[in-house]
Amino acid sequence: MVSRMPAPAFSLPSPQTGTTYPIHVHAPDPSVGAVPAVLFMDGDDQFPAAVEAYRAGRTAGDFPPLLLAGVGYGASYTRPGNRRVRDYTPTRLATEPESGGADAFLAFLADTLWPELTRRYAIAPGHAGIAGHSLGSLVAVHALFRPRPFFDRVLASAPSLWWDERAVLGSVAARQRAGSPLRARLHLSAGAEDTESMATDLALLERQLAATPLPELVVISARFAGRDHYNVLPDAFRAGLRALYA
Repeated sequence: MVSRMPAPAFSLPSPQTGTTYPIHVHAPDPSVGAVPAVLFMDGDDQFPAAVEAYRAGRTAGDFPPLLLAGVGYGASYTRPGNRRVRDYTPTRLATEPESGGADAFLAFLADTLWPELTRRYAIAPGHAGIAGHSLGSLVAVHALFRPRPFFDRVLASAPSLWWDERAVLGSVAARQRAGSPLRARLHLSAGAEDTESMATDLALLERQLAATPLPELVVISARFAGRDHYNVLPDAFRAGLRALYA
């Protein structure tokens, strides 16, 4: 059973987006020393699942100690105050007037939140992680294929690649045309019982990355039998952390 959400460790205003974000943190004992950090999207709803997956993986020896930080809004999906549609979408749709704010949100993560986390906790340099599911993993995929990505460990569970007629695949293609090395690891996954459109879109991205490999980018893919879009999180988060940090 997934535990209830505890109070956030702290809240942080963003000069980039104008929103104050509650930040949930699960950190190892300080005696462990500096550890890699992973930022989880949809912290209000999915962070308990991330922590449970992490604990199960640690018990099994799947990966070393990590710091997990869930970026929330203080409001669940679709509730007033939740700005995931704005923050997680790389392009603006006319049908979603507040969409298209992903770059400003990613600037907050890299330039405001990450320095604050390193001030409060012992975080090892390098291997900065971002993780999400559905729309939350769309922004993670977008983050990786920007011209100068901050994150080099990306966990993308059932990414909403459909957004704006799969515009993010164009960003991937632009990075492929540039041909420069991308020292990173990307874990792509979905439940085997997710929708046909999810399976199609994810396969398109996987084929695109396989057809024109980016130097030094490691791509790991997984499908989870018996899982759909709504119950895949424990499998996706645990397998993703193992693939990225073991």
